[in-house]
Amino acid sequence: MTISFILTFRNPARPQARTSEADKSRFVDIVKTTPGLKRALVYEPQSANDPYLNDGAPPQFAAQLYFADIANLEAALAHTGHLQALAAPDAFPSLSGTAVTQQAMLSRAFRVPEATFSTGAPHCAYLVSYEGSAVDMNTWLHHYIANHPPLMAKFPGIREIEVCTRIDWCGFLPWPRVDYMLRNKVAFDNAAALTVALNSPVRHEMRADYKTFPPFTGPVSHFPMAAFAINP
Repeated sequence: MTISFILTFRNPARPQARTSEADKSRFVDIVKTTPGLKRALVYEPQSANDPYLNDGAPPQFAAQLYFADIANLEAALAHTGHLQALAAPDAFPSLSGTAVTQQAMLSRAFRVPEATFSTGAPHCAYLVSYEGSAVDMNTWLHHYIANHPPLMAKFPGIREIEVCTRIDWCGFLPWPRVDYMLRNKVAFDNAAALTVALNSPVRHEMRADYKTFPPFTGPVSHFPMAAFAINP
């Protein structure tokens, strides 16, 4: 298990807006020199077809930073921490006007039959967020972790499964926090492979399992995103 720090930049007023290459490069340059960083991913919108869902425009930009422990993350997010550079005024002009949220989470990785991506960067990730709360969180999480990842592992062409759950954390970036109860990510070689998986019989099995979840409230979002790896 590792600690993930997730930043999301949404632009509902301009759903077709994209991040400039210059801004993306500057973001990567800041992130990859973060002390204690194990690896990171940046995400940009991509298209795939899910027979059950269409949650509208995806975030304009997102990032997921992985740390071995909470101490390294909290040092990076301190008042004078390295990641304060991300919040410098006008640091990323093409992200101006976006609504930024942040959350630190515990990341659990699950085995897949073949974890090696067979194509070059970027790969395709399907980012899912359960934004609300459960009547009985312990029972809900147990059901989800015991049942949903084994179904995901049956997707044709799947390369990665990750489930993130909430933690308490200290940090001083200026953006609002969210407290989503769970996020999951499944990753594939490309958007075409994700579409094949989402239109396979496994997707119907997952939908059937979803209907057996213990009671919970709040929206659930699903977004296909191109994922670019950052190595320190």
